[in-house]
Amino acid sequence: MLPLLKYEQRLNFTENIMSIKIRKALREDTKFLAQMILLSSRADKKIGMFDVVFNYMSDKDLLENIEKLTTTSIKNYCHFSNFLIAEIDSKCVGTLCSYEPRIATQESFLNSLKEIGSKVNTDEYEKIFHQCDFNQNKRTLIFDFMEEVEGFIDVGILKALMKKSLLSARLKGYRIAQAIVEIGSLETILFYKTLGFKEIKQRECEKYREKFGRNGLALFEIEF
Repeated sequence: MLPLLKYEQRLNFTENIMSIKIRKALREDTKFLAQMILLSSRADKKIGMFDVVFNYMSDKDLLENIEKLTTTSIKNYCHFSNFLIAEIDSKCVGTLCSYEPRIATQESFLNSLKEIGSKVNTDEYEKIFHQCDFNQNKRTLIFDFMEEVEGFIDVGILKALMKKSLLSARLKGYRIAQAIVEIGSLETILFYKTLGFKEIKQRECEKYREKFGRNGLALFEIEF
């Protein structure tokens, strides 16, 4: 039986067993990123925010449009340069996005949608966004699209991604990071809490409930 280890030791132990490699995403990773963005946005729901944005397209067309979003000239929050990718044996197995809200603004996202020239449903998206918006500090780092591939769940991938992201954020001068989680997403909430995040706000949104069947969103924060 293994002795009890401190958090950092346990994390390193898991990483060594699985040989997890964390790297910055490249332009060539856009297909994988699109799949993980869609998976994360749906979060076990029938539809997610990108289904709304892209007017309920087929999954094939939806993935193609999300892929385009990751490479627009405007740096929106889905841009590939915001992502870290986890690999095991050269296979992509997880993602984590971190972005600066002062750069990847709501306006930049909407302008990116215009740039790709696809049929979009921005009216419905903006109504939901404005009702659920937390008006976050623009100098806070935001984490999003934390996701892992089926078959590689609970082997330390997300912890390794988060550890690398927090280290990079600290080197950039950040001391606070935030993440938005759906109310009732118990596993995700528990995971963030084990990493040291604390819930600081909740926003129950009628439109979010009507569209996605979830009561709204919760804002989590960590100081590091």
